[in-house]
Amino acid sequence: MADLVQYYGTGRRKAAIARVYLRPGTGEFKVNGKGFDAYFVTEQQRVAAKRSLVLTETAATFDVVTTVSGGGVAAQADAVKMGIARALLQFNAELRKTLKSEGLLTRDARVKERKKYGQKGARKRFQFSKR
Repeated sequence: MADLVQYYGTGRRKAAIARVYLRPGTGEFKVNGKGFDAYFVTEQQRVAAKRSLVLTETAATFDVVTTVSGGGVAAQADAVKMGIARALLQFNAELRKTLKSEGLLTRDARVKERKKYGQKGARKRFQFSKR
């Protein structure tokens, strides 16, 4: 039996984590067992998730199987984008220059700031009263 050829990449954004597997195929895209269009509802999320494949012109050559957890759907789309970019590097290291110049290999470190004690939120204070 022949071994399954696949390339793996992990993407993260905020609290979302995506495990992405690229397998040679026809361009089928599955997210958590669902179809791509069923999982990512808005056009903006679809464009974000497929950005790495479109940029490298490899959308029709790979089947993408991803498992995402945590965060919101928009953050999950960005996590998938990064995971695909990392998996493409395993496939072909020469794509690094293209992906890096578009910022697809950089982890966006912005996360929600924690709420502080004695305050209403991370920055907002309770209402101040002089009298």
